[in-house]
Amino acid sequence: MALKAAQRGLVPPFIVMDVMRAANEREARGEDVVHLEVGQPSTPAPREGLKAAGAALASEKLGYTDAMGVRPLRRRIAAHYRETYGVGVDEDRVAVTTGSSAAFVLAFLSAFDAGDRVALACPGYPAYRNILTALGVEPVELPVGPETNFQPSPEVLDRVDGPVDGLIVASPANPTGTMITGDEFRTLAGYCRGRGIRLISDEIYHGITYGKKEQTALSLDTEAIVINSFSKYFSMTGWRLGWLVLPESLHRSIECLAQNLFISPPTLSQLAAVAAFDCRAELDLNVARYAKNRALLLDQLPKAGFGKLAHADGAFYLYADVAGQTNDSEEFCRRMLAETGVAATPGVDFDPARGAHFIRFSFAGATEEMAEAASRLKKWRLMDWRR
Repeated sequence: MALKAAQRGLVPPFIVMDVMRAANEREARGEDVVHLEVGQPSTPAPREGLKAAGAALASEKLGYTDAMGVRPLRRRIAAHYRETYGVGVDEDRVAVTTGSSAAFVLAFLSAFDAGDRVALACPGYPAYRNILTALGVEPVELPVGPETNFQPSPEVLDRVDGPVDGLIVASPANPTGTMITGDEFRTLAGYCRGRGIRLISDEIYHGITYGKKEQTALSLDTEAIVINSFSKYFSMTGWRLGWLVLPESLHRSIECLAQNLFISPPTLSQLAAVAAFDCRAELDLNVARYAKNRALLLDQLPKAGFGKLAHADGAFYLYADVAGQTNDSEEFCRRMLAETGVAATPGVDFDPARGAHFIRFSFAGATEEMAEAASRLKKWRLMDWRR
C-alpha cells in the first residue's frame, strides 16, 4: 500500500536555483559563464565581521543561544533603526533568525491561520507565495506593472475579490528593484491599518538604493512586521542570518515558534554580525559598485535589444520586458546561456501568469563581468533570437 505524501510540499521550484545549477554544469564542462542569474553579492563578509568570527572560533563554545538571538546583536539592530531611520525600537521587539527565510516562516505562522489570504505584488519574490502555500495560507497575487512602479496600491487592493488578511510589501523589490516611499507608502500603510490588513515589509535590500531614500514601515505602523537580512547589504548570504522586528502582540508566539522550529540562529554568524555594523564604509563601496554596474547595463542592454526595463531604484536587478523577442522566457534563458554563456533568470519565477515575457538580470557581480555580459548580448542580436 502506498504511503501518503503531504500536499503542502508540492510547491513550484525556485527556478533561479535551477538556472544556477545549469550554469554550474556548464562551468563543470569547462565552458565559461557570466553569472547574472543569482541575487547575491560577489563579495565576502565585511572584514570586521570575519575578524570577529575568527576570534569566536578560537575562544567561544558556540553553543545554542536564546531563540530570539544574542542580546548584543538584538541591541545593535535596535540601534540601527535609531541611527538610520530615526525610529525608536525596543531591542525586545527584535528577533534574530536563520536568514530572512526563517523570518518569513515565523511571521506568517504567527500572524495568519490556515485559510487566511495574504496579498503580494506580482511580479515578486517567489518564496513569498510558495511559503504561504505550504503553510495553508492563500497567496493573493496582485498583478502590477509600470503604471504603479510595479508596487501595490490601495486601488490595486480594491480590485481584489474577497477578504485580505495581510499584505507583503518589498521596497526595494525583487525582481524589479522598484521602491515605494513617502506619501505613497504612508497612504498604503494607512489603508491596511484601517481595514485590519497586517502589513509585512520586506526590507532586505535596504542600504542598496540609487538616488532614493528607503523608508521602513516601522515609521508608519507600529503593528507592521519588518523583515531584514544580513545577506544583501551586509554581503553575508551563506552565513544564513536575518531578523524581524515584531509587534509586542506577537512576541511570545514568535518566540515559542522559534524555539521549536529552529532552536536558535547560527551562533557564529550572530557574533560576526555584531561587528558587521561597524563596516559601513566597506559595505558602501559595494553599493557604489552596484551603482556603476546598474549604469553600465542601463546604457548597454538597450543596445542589445533589451530596451524595456523596470526602473531599478534599489537592489541589484533589472527586470526586462522581452515580449518582442519571445513568449517563453525559460527557453529564451536556456538559449541565451547555451549560445552566449550569459546566465539570467526567466520571469516565470516571479510572475507565473505574465513572466513568460520577462527576464531578470542581476548586477551584483564585478563590473568587468557586467561589461562582458553586455558585449556578448550585443553580439547576440535580435535577428539571432528569432532563429
